[in-house]
Amino acid sequence: MKPLEILVYAVIGLSSLFITAYSVHMLIGGLVSEEVEYRWMGIACGLVTAVIGAMAWDVIRRKH
Repeated sequence: MKPLEILVYAVIGLSSLFITAYSVHMLIGGLVSEEVEYRWMGIACGLVTAVIGAMAWDVIRRKH
């Protein structure tokens, strides 16, 4: 993979995690305690990280 390609994937991955955490905050923020909100943010971001990792692995596998 080229360095620019890696940078693009990294920016997209980080922005996806930010949007995921913000979405969880907007959905349940204020309805539950802050601790529960952070726990759900962690769970959602963990799932999104796994999906992004699987997609990146697939891209690398297809290029070789």
